[in-house]
Amino acid sequence: MPTWNADQYLRFADQRTRPCRDLAANIALEKPQRIVDLGCGPGNSTAVLAARWPEAEIEGIDSSAEMIAAARKEVPEGTWTIGDISTWKAAEPVDLVFSNAALHWVPDHAGLYPRLFAQVAAGGALAVQVPINLDAPAHRAMRELAGSPGWRAFFPQRVREWHAFPSEVYYDLLAKEAARIDLWETEYLHILAGPEAIVDWYKGTGLRPFLDKLPGEAERERFLADYGEALRPLYPARGDGRVLFPFKRLFLIAYR
Repeated sequence: MPTWNADQYLRFADQRTRPCRDLAANIALEKPQRIVDLGCGPGNSTAVLAARWPEAEIEGIDSSAEMIAAARKEVPEGTWTIGDISTWKAAEPVDLVFSNAALHWVPDHAGLYPRLFAQVAAGGALAVQVPINLDAPAHRAMRELAGSPGWRAFFPQRVREWHAFPSEVYYDLLAKEAARIDLWETEYLHILAGPEAIVDWYKGTGLRPFLDKLPGEAERERFLADYGEALRPLYPARGDGRVLFPFKRLFLIAYR
């Protein structure tokens, strides 16, 4: 797993939380009593769940101690746990297993998704949102830069950015056990100040596996500068100087 920085992640809190709000708004559960937020990060997704279901018991779980510390600072009365999604198991079935932009960092989806769905109580749901834009220009630029003559020595093996598969894969994994599945894709068009803002966006997420491979701060800063230059022709400025940053995401809600 890559290392995380809560402050960096929250620089785009509104844009990152919008898919979470969209996912929560489409969950057809009236009064879930117990909710687990897997990969809760700094607690922005957990806050969305608490606003939707204020009477529910909600536990936020994340593998990053820094993220949990940020969540605990923001909501001291919340229930926050450092834990690994890949091995997590509920003490007893829960009404809603929720995960916003986290499961793509966890391998073995063929085992992961059915195991998480098995933690859902009768009448409950598994609700997931993950990015599915690995073929976007910004991600291709990361891979191409890492493989370029000036950088390939730092990346002797291909960096695994994250794990994501076509929507039908997830449907097939859960369809036999689920009473109903809602599945959709959305491409958000984020309006950012410029290519440097895209660099800033990915410093908190997609660039982490690349930056973690570099030996020092000087190399990381140089890699970021080169990445920013690579983005300029890929995301041209509009008339007002801003850039459009398309970002595609997959949503899944499986009901038991």
